[in-house]
Amino acid sequence: MGAVGLGCMPMSWAYSTSQQRGDRSLRTVHAALDAGVQLLDTADMYGPFTNELLIGRALKGRRSQAFLSTKCGLLVGDQHVVANGRPGYVRRACDASLRRLQTDVIDLYVLHRADPEVPVEETWGAMAGLVAAGKVRALGLSAVGARAGRRPGARRHDGTIRQLERVQQVFPVSAVQAELSVWAPEALEDLLPWCAARGVGVLAAMPLGSGYLTGTLKPGQGFEPDDARARHPRFTAEMMAANQPVVAGLRRIAERHGATPAQVALAWVLRQGRHVVPVPGAKQERWAVENAGAAAVVLTDGDLAEIAGLPRARGSWD
Repeated sequence: MGAVGLGCMPMSWAYSTSQQRGDRSLRTVHAALDAGVQLLDTADMYGPFTNELLIGRALKGRRSQAFLSTKCGLLVGDQHVVANGRPGYVRRACDASLRRLQTDVIDLYVLHRADPEVPVEETWGAMAGLVAAGKVRALGLSAVGARAGRRPGARRHDGTIRQLERVQQVFPVSAVQAELSVWAPEALEDLLPWCAARGVGVLAAMPLGSGYLTGTLKPGQGFEPDDARARHPRFTAEMMAANQPVVAGLRRIAERHGATPAQVALAWVLRQGRHVVPVPGAKQERWAVENAGAAAVVLTDGDLAEIAGLPRARGSWD
């Protein structure tokens, strides 16, 4: 694939609410499209709903320029999120997303999380019906949580692979979305090889480590109370300081390439396979354009070896 996508979630959800502005977000989407970005990633739960509304406005007159990915299967309540994989709900959710996105077809419809109360085959079957109805072009699956359903000795993505093998019996999986970055490379062990062997694309979520790998965040800077990083074990002041050598290593390589640490981090993701598309989030035009430029950064084998030799990222659970 060889390109960088745009994660639209931070424009409406989970990161620094005070910095979320609709007019600026519209300009960011347009700047990304102008820079050659095609894949736009959103979900009905972001906001909830407001992110899809935003993308629908941003794509007026430009729908043909975008590969549009959105997700279903999670409901946002007061201080909690629950899964809903009932077939009837999936069909209604798709129709609602189509209205908000102001489009007649979704390029990639992703199951955000499987409902533990509904066999995933039933949910997937309903999603396959949306393809047959012409409302969706392809189906994707979002990886289960890092610690969800983990068995002793199990690898991080064993649960996701089990789900993938089940739904593949119903309808082909076109893409999997999972965290992948310099400081979270676990998907390289099992998930990426599984996908590569079957021609399944990978949407690399959080490829910039939720902003840390850009080098713009400072230890102890603090986050707004509703910012997801305020509760993340790698974003305590102590762990942000401990992980500075990771950013320093990216900065050294960036200086050799006339690039930024963020571009090097994204270029590393791009080197993991032609089937891998990094999907960094961005709220501002400058970051969206900078991220798109990562496709022009060609890392050498020496660069990759240097990145592989960086210290393992630490969290407060370590």
